Amino acid sequence: MSETTENPSGANGYLIEARNLSVRFRERAILDRVDLQVSRGEIVTVIGLNGAGKSTLVRALLGLITPDSGTILRQPGLRIGYSPQHLHLDATLPLSVAGFLTLGARSSVPRLRDTLAEVGVADVLDSQIADISGGELHRVLLARALLRKPDLLVLDEPLAGVDVAGQSELYRLIADIRDSYACGVLLVSHDLHVVMAATDRVVCINHHVCCTGRPESVTRSPEFVALFGRHVAEELAVYTHHHDHQHDVAGAPMPLDEG
Repeated sequence: MSETTENPSGANGYLIEARNLSVRFRERAILDRVDLQVSRGEIVTVIGLNGAGKSTLVRALLGLITPDSGTILRQPGLRIGYSPQHLHLDATLPLSVAGFLTLGARSSVPRLRDTLAEVGVADVLDSQIADISGGELHRVLLARALLRKPDLLVLDEPLAGVDVAGQSELYRLIADIRDSYACGVLLVSHDLHVVMAATDRVVCINHHVCCTGRPESVTRSPEFVALFGRHVAEELAVYTHHHDHQHDVAGAPMPLDEG
């Protein structure tokens, strides 16, 4: 049996916590007794190979699927902003960015414009969703999640389809949002290099939790080495991402912001 509840104590100080979470599909274990916690002000990244159960874990935490067993604890009144891995929209559907952002929730034009400016795409407000680039779309999805003023921001593969130059800049933006909103962030990603440089805690899963901890400790874990290979672990162990510039949405270099 599974249980989802609001914990009056704030899920033991966590925004959200999963305990012994299991999900099965046709007798196959997609998730097996998975534990996960996210605190306010923390960026937690779930990594794993394709088919490891990462997106299933996110859907269970969001209440989109019902686990077969385990417990999910949430802070009372927890506001979650969610950016999905894929957005399935008919390319022929006449839908502007402004219309998309207000689907299911009203918001003033100034607030829409301010939120888009916050994620670096203020000029797409009146554009058709079908006409914006992949990088712009990821930022629009992020803006839509931020309109909820979330306590917890959940991003499923936010770098999918974004080029390498744009990946590090998007992670930098996510860290800035964490600071300005004082929220927790739960990421799902397979982009290990950027993840290891931009996250506070890593949870590596392969249907179960293989290892978890600070990025530098996870790369030394035997379970991580067995899953991704020794050459990947050794490369990530010494990886540090230094920048003397940042990138715009199109990936073009520009000076770092001062201050």
